[in-house]
Amino acid sequence: MAEESANQQSNEQNQQTQFVIQKIYVKDISFETPNSPQVFTQEWKPEVNLQLSNENKRIAENVYEVILSLTVTAKLGDQTAFLAEVQQAGIFTLNGYSDQNLGPLLSSYCPNILFPFAREVVADLVTKGGFPPLLLAPINFDALYAQRLKQQQQQQRQSAEAAEVRH
Repeated sequence: MAEESANQQSNEQNQQTQFVIQKIYVKDISFETPNSPQVFTQEWKPEVNLQLSNENKRIAENVYEVILSLTVTAKLGDQTAFLAEVQQAGIFTLNGYSDQNLGPLLSSYCPNILFPFAREVVADLVTKGGFPPLLLAPINFDALYAQRLKQQQQQQRQSAEAAEVRH
């Protein structure tokens, strides 16, 4: 009896939440070297800029696509040496999570899973483009998500204050 009760509790806990990676893939990719071959004759001391964003959408019940977009631009002075754009995507099944938990999972945890794949694609593109290897530093998606939440809360407060002033 006690064993049955323990098994039932264990099964209920396992059914409560489920996180499954269904697929990880490159959704879109672009690499440009607008100033080649002249750029290869210059001393290689680039200024590298990384732009990062992520988005997610529900594609079925408890199934979400998460897209991590990276744009890496390397410039020598005012000339663009290369521009690499990668959209690394994944399909994730998230069963049994509250709306409160879905936000951090989709906006932080899933991008953390996707980033190493995107980083590898960028490194390969840059090397195959004839440039020295580029290894992107790790990114703290938890901090980015917290920062985004804070900005949203400030905007909501400002909107509420503006609405109060009008009345």
